Amino acid sequence: MGERRTLNVDEVLKRQDSGELKRRLRGRDLVGFGVGIIIGTGIFTLAGVEAKTHAGPSVTLSFVLGAVVAGLAALCYAELASSVPTAGSAYTYAFATLGEVFAWIIGWDLLLEFALGAAVVSRGWSGYLANLLGLAPEWFGEDAKVNVGAVLVIAALTVVAVLGIKESAWLTNLLVCVKVGVCVLVLAVGLFFVRGANLTPFVPPAQAPEAGATVLEQPVVQAALGLEQSVYGLAGMVTAAAVVFFAYTGFEALANLGEETLNPRKDLRVGILGALGLCAVLYIGVSIVLTGMIPFTDIDTGAPLADAFDRVGQHWVGALISLGAVTGLTSVMMVELVTIGRIGFAMGRDGLLPKALGTAHPRWGTPHRMTIGGAALIAVLAAFVPISELADMVSIGALSAMIIVAVAVPVLRRRRPDLERPFSVPFSPVVPVLAALACLYLMLNLNVLTWIRFAVWLAIGLVIYFAYGRRHSRFATGEAKAAVSPKRTE
Repeated sequence: MGERRTLNVDEVLKRQDSGELKRRLRGRDLVGFGVGIIIGTGIFTLAGVEAKTHAGPSVTLSFVLGAVVAGLAALCYAELASSVPTAGSAYTYAFATLGEVFAWIIGWDLLLEFALGAAVVSRGWSGYLANLLGLAPEWFGEDAKVNVGAVLVIAALTVVAVLGIKESAWLTNLLVCVKVGVCVLVLAVGLFFVRGANLTPFVPPAQAPEAGATVLEQPVVQAALGLEQSVYGLAGMVTAAAVVFFAYTGFEALANLGEETLNPRKDLRVGILGALGLCAVLYIGVSIVLTGMIPFTDIDTGAPLADAFDRVGQHWVGALISLGAVTGLTSVMMVELVTIGRIGFAMGRDGLLPKALGTAHPRWGTPHRMTIGGAALIAVLAAFVPISELADMVSIGALSAMIIVAVAVPVLRRRRPDLERPFSVPFSPVVPVLAALACLYLMLNLNVLTWIRFAVWLAIGLVIYFAYGRRHSRFATGEAKAAVSPKRTE
């Protein structure tokens, strides 16, 4: 049997002092990044889409369920991020606990999650900008054959992401202030237009989907149990939860900033848990207001919030919402681009991707090559692929990564009980197990076609790993030593 390819945790910790990535972030910057990436398409677009297509007013419960699952996963991320603060987050945790193959799979997953996430958000940004300024629909929004608006914003933000992490943080914090202000405005004004009749029944009775729906569009759990395909009802609420979980993805991006945070052992857990809690409150409040203002069957899926205020005669609020959406979605893309750069940087540094991607710019201190390469892929996706084809893939990628992180917590505790843990998941391994099972359950409520696409993505990734990554990794070249568990050294 060959040597186990598992990174030594002590070696990972030494990377913090390499100086390649510049330590410039404080706790408030991390909270800004967290809110910046979490609040975006989920609150400005997906809440309305899922209310109309799957859940009705019970989309609020979908956000609650998503928050609970995300909260369990966030506890696991907080422990690992504060104990092993390094670029790569879940990828590095998997490498230090489960081994190189799992690390590659999760890194490949994370690249999928953040690349598709940025593409989804850029298309939403283009649509809201068109709504705000009355731009030509053939170039902006979902009806455009080539979404030029989405491509242009990705190009502009890539420049900022390459120039430096502090510049990225400054822009993100500014944008976060605007979009949080808009969310508070929605709650303050929208509550006056909520009508009880629009929220009744809160969980609409289950019904057959529109004609033309195929088994590929049915949730896996329904297909596996031989149930009739349906929308609304309890099943529709859970299906919506699996999709709107996309709205909570992003808090894990903070774990990638461990090598750029001044006090990672304290600030990372504060950023992860604080940002997620604040965003959950805003999501739940806004979804209640949206479905209470107009009947869920009348919700516009292009710009739901802005259209809802237009329908009740508050056109000035609709205009501000479009402005908030444009700025809010901009911050999401900013953090997505920063995160992709760090994940690719970590994988390149380990040799699983070309070594050139694992180097930082000598002046700017950013992984410029990976950031630019990732942005090019995002721009292509954003130009041609509709939001509906992308969002589910983001959710399944994020959920699979969270399962690995949840498993890594008890594994690392067993292998390295001596490791300093500034934050510990309570009631481990019960909470990590619950987190993994909850994420798996949400994954099973995504449709069959999403699973097929996910399987294809993983298959492509494994081909690349065995054809290139495994032969060029630091273990293959003798640059790394495998971790040795305490049990083996007895």
